[in-house]
Amino acid sequence: MVSLRIIYFGTPQFAVPALEALFGSRHEVVAVVSQPDRPRGRGHNLQPTPTKLAAARHAVPVLQPTRLREAAFFSAVAALQPDLGVVAAYGRILPDALLELPRLGMINIHGSLLPKYRGAAPVHRAVIAGERETGISIMRVVRELDAGPVFAYARQPIGPDDRTPEIERALSPLGAALVVTVADSLADGRPPEAPQNHAEATYATKIEKHEGAIDWDQPAIRLHDLIRGLQPWPLVSGRFGPMRCLVHRAMPGAETTSEKGGTILTAGSGALPVAGSDGRVLQILELQPEGKRTMSARDFLAGHPLPRGSRIERA
Repeated sequence: MVSLRIIYFGTPQFAVPALEALFGSRHEVVAVVSQPDRPRGRGHNLQPTPTKLAAARHAVPVLQPTRLREAAFFSAVAALQPDLGVVAAYGRILPDALLELPRLGMINIHGSLLPKYRGAAPVHRAVIAGERETGISIMRVVRELDAGPVFAYARQPIGPDDRTPEIERALSPLGAALVVTVADSLADGRPPEAPQNHAEATYATKIEKHEGAIDWDQPAIRLHDLIRGLQPWPLVSGRFGPMRCLVHRAMPGAETTSEKGGTILTAGSGALPVAGSDGRVLQILELQPEGKRTMSARDFLAGHPLPRGSRIERA
């Protein structure tokens, strides 16, 4: 059996299961390329990326270029003589010259059923849109964003209360199993590649901080999907009385109301009910006052009672 020399481009936890699967395969991961370490936590200390930690466990070298067009980085990759590049949530667009270095090109583990949700935030955007299914696509990396032919798909349902981190955790092992299969096929001969239908393409743009400051005068299910999708960052925010709060968990209720969307109703059963613009009620279950810990709606209301008829404003 032919073994490939693989260079792996990935940064967050989402990319770790596929990297570990390749470590356990017949192929050799010759290097991991990760984004630079970033300061995190209260002390703002530099923290290694998840893929860097995984590479260290297997004594595999890690490259962390600040610029992908640096001559030194390009030379280092060329010297590795990779047969195949594998990309998983690396976080940057790879220049053409880099794409052409591996003998068999590069493949990408993408978190959607292409051509839907090409781009930087496919899982977030699918949850925000209220999709009931997503998946993994293993595609060839080409110049146009996420537009290359697809080698394989795996499907993953999205439950009505699933949030972005939960879906990403479910997708990671699917991508891990699928990418090894595709790498094996590439090693054994050219597997079939199905071109995407570009006319059906949709785009999942990067999540921005301002998106969490939503207008609360929206249908209850739309509010619910935004709360699920804008996690773990930036989270949906609102002004509950004088306090700005982040909303971590909610669920649509069976109740209906004639109140205007965003209006706070009488609390009960440990939840904070809010009117949707469609007359349905959204039950807020967990929220986080600014600068404080996440708490249940019951605990929040015990210390911060909100009068019926007050409104949640954009924050």
